[in-house]
Amino acid sequence: MATIRRRRFAKGAAVGTAAMAAASVIGAPAISQNRIEWRMVTSWPKLFPGGGTGAVRFAEKIEKATNGRLTIKVFAAGELVPAFEAFDAVQRGTADCMNSASYYWQNKAKVLSVFTTLPFGMTNYETVAWMRHGGGQELWDEVYAKFGLKGFHSSSTGVQMAGWFNKEIKSSADFNGLKMRIPGLGGEALRKLGATIVNLPVGEIFGALQSGAIDATEWVGPWQDLAAGFYKVAKYYYWPGMHEPAVLAETSVNKAKFEALPKDVQQIFAYVCSEEYLQQSSEADASNAGALATLITQHKVQLKHLPEEFLKAYGKGWNEVLTELRDTGDELTKKVLDSYYKFQREQMSWSRIGMQEYLNARLVGFKFN
Repeated sequence: MATIRRRRFAKGAAVGTAAMAAASVIGAPAISQNRIEWRMVTSWPKLFPGGGTGAVRFAEKIEKATNGRLTIKVFAAGELVPAFEAFDAVQRGTADCMNSASYYWQNKAKVLSVFTTLPFGMTNYETVAWMRHGGGQELWDEVYAKFGLKGFHSSSTGVQMAGWFNKEIKSSADFNGLKMRIPGLGGEALRKLGATIVNLPVGEIFGALQSGAIDATEWVGPWQDLAAGFYKVAKYYYWPGMHEPAVLAETSVNKAKFEALPKDVQQIFAYVCSEEYLQQSSEADASNAGALATLITQHKVQLKHLPEEFLKAYGKGWNEVLTELRDTGDELTKKVLDSYYKFQREQMSWSRIGMQEYLNARLVGFKFN
């Protein structure tokens, strides 16, 4: 019996050793087969401050957090598809995800602008509060599901500047015939004042402004505008950015491919989007003040406030655009707008007493040198 047991053990050990040897040969490919490689397209130039650098950082975080189970290769605008074809690339599966801004896709559905920013709309943090606690994310999911996508916010520039102009703006009449680069529904409101609106990716704005193809452009804020070099071709820099008070950018995915990921990887992806949102939002806040000082002191940019008469005229134009969108949109569009503006009205009743009055008080009371 002992001899038989020894023979069985030896045979079993041999089989086990052979299995382990086989595993050592075929195990690596099996592991690599479980690794998922995605392609991300962006609407930004390669390593451009904010969106460009953030997309690369996002991919690095995903690889580390998943221990290499999900890797993402980032393609800047024009490397795989043009900047404004990112949506189509993800929808058809040419790419798996995109880093962009949903108001670039208003030709697909105008309501998508709501999930980036709206003129005279909610601030960055008010918008995030709506997305997370007021039903905004669920509505975005509902809109994007029609296109086979799922959206995640992964950055915000905060409130933007009104933009760069080749001539001074003294009244709303100065916008009549003005050629301006401005995306989203904010541009639709300027059309009401007679402006000609074009939408260009950032890589094409400088040349268009320099050649005179456009008379003005908005982009982001001092930090990213400085990097784009607009001060070289336009000296009038206007504020406030009434057209884009929040600007939440997206890292959005092909919905079917996202749902095919392991559940824990899906969760990690969502968490990294949230972490990158905080990283980029704070990076913009930290960088804008110094960049504005550089533009004014070193590059002699003339900082100008838009006339109050223009702000009122622009507000009137925006209300016309909003009314048209509400009256002609489908039921989902109306549901999104109702939700957004109900939340905004609630926030305004608090922010007027809280944040707005605090900022006014700070101007009065802050004296520390």
